[in-house]
This record gives sequence, C-alpha cells and structure tokens, in this order.
Amino acid sequence: MKRSAQAFLLLLIGSGLLHVSLFTDLCLRYVKPGMRPVLIASGVLLLVLATADVWPRIGPNARRGATKTHEHAADDGDEPDDVAQPAHGHGHDHSGVPRVAWLLFLPALSLLVYAPPALGSYTASRETAKVVVTEQQTFEALPATSPLPMTLTQFTRRVQQDSTQAISGRTVRMSGLVTLGQGHDGWYLTRILISCCAADAQSVKVRIHGAPSLPADTWVSVTGTWHPGGTLGTQSAPAELDASTVEKIDRPVNGYSDSLPIAPSR
Repeated sequence: MKRSAQAFLLLLIGSGLLHVSLFTDLCLRYVKPGMRPVLIASGVLLLVLATADVWPRIGPNARRGATKTHEHAADDGDEPDDVAQPAHGHGHDHSGVPRVAWLLFLPALSLLVYAPPALGSYTASRETAKVVVTEQQTFEALPATSPLPMTLTQFTRRVQQDSTQAISGRTVRMSGLVTLGQGHDGWYLTRILISCCAADAQSVKVRIHGAPSLPADTWVSVTGTWHPGGTLGTQSAPAELDASTVEKIDRPVNGYSDSLPIAPSR
C-alpha cells in the first residue's frame, strides 16, 4: 500500500468517527455517552495525521521543491527523475504499509454509508437476564403517583427485596424493548445495559402477562401491576407484570440505560 492510500484510509476512518459521534448520534448505538468526546478527539486526530502525511507532497513547499529539481536537472543536461528509485537496489519499495491494512477499508466505509444497528432482542434473548443482586435494606415510601414510573431494576428490587411489600397492588409504568421468549414463554420487557461499549452488554428483563406482544425490538411503554408468585419481598417473587396497556413509543437516543419510562406519543 502506498503512502497516499494510507493517508486515504486515515481520512476515511477519521471522517467515519466524526460522522457517528459529532454530526449524528449513531455512536450511542455502540458506546455510552461518556465515550463520545473520546471518539470525537480520535476522529480529529486521524484527520490531522492524514493531512500531515499528504501535505508535504501537495503543499507549496512540495511544488517549489519539484520546480527546483527540474531546473537543476536541466542545467546538468539530464532528464529529471519522475519516479524515485527503489532503495538498496532490490527492485521493490518497502517504505509502504502492509496490504492487510486494506481490511480496514470496509468497516471504515460502513461508518459513513451503513452504520450497524443497535443491539436488540436478538442479543437479549440469547443471554441470561442480569440478576439484581445489590441488597437494599431500606426503601423510601412510594409516591402516590399512578401509574408510578419505574425502571426495570427498581421494579425488580421492590418485588424481591422490599419486605414492606409496598409494590403490591400498585399500578406501575415501565418502558423498554420487546424480547420474545423461547417457545411459549411469553414475552419480556427488556433494557440492554452497557458499562462501556456494546461488547459488555447485559440485559434486565420483566416478563409480561395478559397482553399480546408487539414485534421483537419494538419499544413500548407498559402499564400494569405485579404478577403474583412466590413470596413478595423475597427472591422467590418473580419480576413479572400483569399488563393493562401496552403502547408503542420511540426508541430513546440512548437506549443502553435502565432509565425511567418515556411517555407514549399522543
């Protein structure tokens, strides 16, 4: 690979990073918002490196140098050399970079043309749901709001750890994406969580009863009450909901967090 091609790849990758992190929100499909400044800085750095690699050959100094070379060759009665001779007389130029570097071309181009979709039900349905193990000894009184907005983690913790059983009979509202169960296992309201990037994704799920599911990966807001089972306030109680309403919503900009539900569009 010639150095000009190397500079082109740097330019392509840098432009792709800036496209997904600075000019659009596509990077939030793969990383947490806190990583966005790092991606922007990386994109800018790659563009600077590409420019620094190309500029000596296209800038004003390069043109002046080429003119002087031709003038010097004319004074000596020699023909100017348009192509540099290979080093060490081997007949090959070893100053470039390996051809394997071209493997970067397609993923770099995809950042500009086709960004891979965010993680969804395919990932969530093939892994065990994240277990909410952090013990909470005391719980604040639940507000009187009805339906009560909750995250999936908050709901699970209230169901399995709150000995006061304050969640019993309360109408709650949660949002997430639809994940289909295996066989006749119903469907789940799911949130995919990441610590850094999509590679370390985990999911938290609440099984939904009493309502037909929308297609997998649809973002929904679900209202309902806890589905009885086991002993409420202990680990034997399932994180399940008897749904009264299921409404389609727009996917949030950052869907990789277990945040409070989004109100359905009217």
